Order: sequence, then C-alpha cells, then structure tokens
Amino acid sequence: MRIAVLGGGPAGLYFAYLWKRRHPEAEVVLFEQNAAGSTFGFGVVFSDRALDFLRLDDPDTADLIAADMESWRDMTLVHRGETVTIDGVGFSAIGRLHLLQLLQSRLATVGVVPRFSTPLQSLDGLKDFDLIVAADGVNSLVRRSFEGDFGTSVSYLDNKFVWFGTTKRFETLTQTFVESPDGTFNAHHYRYAPGMSTFIVECDRATWLGAGFDHLDPEAARSRCEAVFAEVLDGHPLVANKSTWRNFPWIWNERWSHRNMVLVGDALRTAHYSIGSGTRLALEDVIALVKALDESPGDVRAGLERYEAERRPVVEKLVRAARTSADWYEHFPAHMRLSPIDLARSYITRSGRIDDQRLRQMSPGFMARYDAERPVAAA
Repeated sequence: MRIAVLGGGPAGLYFAYLWKRRHPEAEVVLFEQNAAGSTFGFGVVFSDRALDFLRLDDPDTADLIAADMESWRDMTLVHRGETVTIDGVGFSAIGRLHLLQLLQSRLATVGVVPRFSTPLQSLDGLKDFDLIVAADGVNSLVRRSFEGDFGTSVSYLDNKFVWFGTTKRFETLTQTFVESPDGTFNAHHYRYAPGMSTFIVECDRATWLGAGFDHLDPEAARSRCEAVFAEVLDGHPLVANKSTWRNFPWIWNERWSHRNMVLVGDALRTAHYSIGSGTRLALEDVIALVKALDESPGDVRAGLERYEAERRPVVEKLVRAARTSADWYEHFPAHMRLSPIDLARSYITRSGRIDDQRLRQMSPGFMARYDAERPVAAA
C-alpha cells in the first residue's frame, strides 16, 4: 500500500513510524512544509498519566520520550498575590521541537525519510496513493479542499491568547491571574525543560483592545506582556517564536474521512489547550487509525469507517470537557471576583469531570485548606 502523510507534527510522524514498523513493505511518504528544525510554540503538556496510553502499544517510544520529560505532582494557582496549591494534580511536559526530533529519530529506524520544506498547494499530485492521512493541523489542506464532504464547522472563542516561552523555571503548572489598569490577564505557565517554560498569556477582548494590542507590533506586544507579568517573571524575559495574538479555533468534522482521505489530530478537531490533551489526542488518533486499518486488511474504506466508529465516542467526550473548560476561561474576569481559594475550587472543577468527592480523594491537602477557609471566603 502507498500512503501519503501530510504534516510533520506529532501525529504525522507517529503514524508514518507506526505503520512502517508494522508494514515494512508499505511505501510511506511524509510531506511537511517546514524545515526539520522549525516549529511553533514551546512546550507541550500531558496529564498525570503522561504516556501510559502509548506505553501499552509502543513501550520503546514511550520510554524514549518519558526520559526527557519534566514532571510534577501538584499544580498552583496565583490570585491577588496569594498562592494556592492543588495537590495530586500532576502533569508532564516536553519541548515541542524536542518531541518532534525524538519522533523523527524513530522514523529513521524504519526507513522513512520525511520530505521537509515541501509545501503542497493542492492534492492533485497525490492521486496515485492508496491512502492520504491528513495530519496537517488547523489549516489542513485536505480538510479545506473538501470541507463540505467532511462536514466541517469552524468557530472562534472571543478571548485572545499568545504563546511565549521564558527562561524562568516554574516548579508546577501554574495559573496566574493579574488585574492591571488595562484589564484582566491570565497566564498558563509550566516548565518543559530544566531551564525553559511555556508561558501562555490570555485576556478577554476588552482588555486586549484596552491595552492596545490590536495595533502593537509583536516586539512591543511581548514587552507589554512582560510588564503585566513582571512580578511573576522575576526579571526573566519572554521569548517569542511565531508568537502572535490569536483566537482559539473550534474545529469539528461530522465525517472523519472522505474517499481515501482521513483526518487526525487538529485537522480533525481541536481541543482547548486548557485541558492539556491536544498532543495526546493526536497520538491516540493515530494508534486507533492504525489498529482499525489493520483490522480491515485490503479494505481502506472499511478501516476508515471502523476508525471513526470506535474512536468517535472517546473524542466527543473529551471535546465536550474541553468546551466546558474553555467556557470557564471565556469568563475568567468574572471568576476573579472570587477569593483565591474559591477561585481555585471553581477552576479545578470547571470541566465537570471532577466533583467534590473525587476532589477530596485526589487533593486532600487542598480540600483541608478549603474547608478551613470557607467561613472566611463566605464572609
């Protein structure tokens, strides 16, 4: 079978590796528009189970990635200058570029040489392939070429966000809320390497306009964000890498495949960064797709239909949680009226997946403090 993979992000690289490893006789060609050492953003974060889902099917790759991850067991929320620790809510993170390099090294072990710096303007040159895997992200060429057939819908959140890095090391994933003369800001920040952290700045549209970000150039905007979070950064700079203000896009497709084309990762659907599951979802898509195709040997259409039927319920559940989480952020200025301890509780229960009983089990230290401060907070 001849397979074209569009996109050299985690999903594209991992599909090419996994399929070629299982089917050495297959021809797998991966097209990526950017150079091998180019990517956007900084670190990517995984929930506390980290790579357990990957280890079940591919322990060697899981061990390779896990060895270079930063991990922690608690998370932190900062509001009105007060720090609240939420114990038992662990995460792991790794630099996005380093993750890509590790996956590229796995690809080399099975003999697939990615075609970097190869932008495709149309799908006309891919007619001889038996399967086209669209792992080409939010701006997917495959999806945009057949939006009506995929049943694509796209909408945008109102909040603005920009993705920076910083040399400031943060011990946990931290949410810092700041009220400034221009309005209210939130930062999601966590370390992904010993000396580097991701630093995502978010604000509502009124704050974004009030601070003048609509006309500031990227360097001036970076400096303004440094000033807003000067106390948090403690003299460390914000580092830019294609760091532009954006609105988060909600992408969904009613049909996951069309003819011999199939969508995975962000080309298929987006999940808000606040739940830390985007990269994991993409890799899980790939694993599910490979298994579905293997269970329908010689029948690509049957394999693609099996992939959607088996994977869709899981994805829909996570996307619902992501939308609920994102809605909380869309209204975070109103949540900032709460006391620090009440804001922390509102935050950790925002997606609806954690109730009081579960919270007491996983975060006994936080709940002990919450119970102790509730009379104060209520007053």
